[in-house]
Amino acid sequence: MREISPFAQALFNLIGAEANQVRDVASQVDRAERVSPALAPTVEEWERRVEASIVKDTSIAPTERDALIKARRGQGKFRLSVMEVERACRVTKVDKPEHLIASHTKPWRDSSNDERLDGENGFLLTPTVDHLFDKGFISFEYSGDLIVSPVADPKSLGRMGIKREGKVNVGAFSEGQRRFLDFHRENVLRMSRKS
Repeated sequence: MREISPFAQALFNLIGAEANQVRDVASQVDRAERVSPALAPTVEEWERRVEASIVKDTSIAPTERDALIKARRGQGKFRLSVMEVERACRVTKVDKPEHLIASHTKPWRDSSNDERLDGENGFLLTPTVDHLFDKGFISFEYSGDLIVSPVADPKSLGRMGIKREGKVNVGAFSEGQRRFLDFHRENVLRMSRKS
């Protein structure tokens, strides 16, 4: 357990039992994370927590809550909205809906409720391209040029059909899509070089 400063302990004593309970829970989580890093919060856990808060939020109409939850999972209203904008995977050109995932450009966890359902905040992608896009290994310039992260493994990319050499252009984007691509390039795309 981490050492608590005298000032923090004095505050805990002034606040009372509730503060001590919070401290005790925090120390249990801290111990669990040291014993098993797998217990540390992941992006998926973070999204589950956001989803749980939406489910509990009675200020959101039940039908809208359902649509927001389905949007996280890439189905329902969000998928239909994306299909009004996109017809195929931009990278692989696969156009069979059963092989495509409606993927958020600005991640679901970072989006407002309106953005979570906005068709311009998404692409239809094949599962491998969705994985690369979602994890920040690829993104797109406004012009449609594919950006490949310098930390992406070239051998794995090749096996997934993504070539690092040469220019790949997937077509231009709408103004709305560009707005969400700004967020993706700034906050999701991995641009650090390997050490």
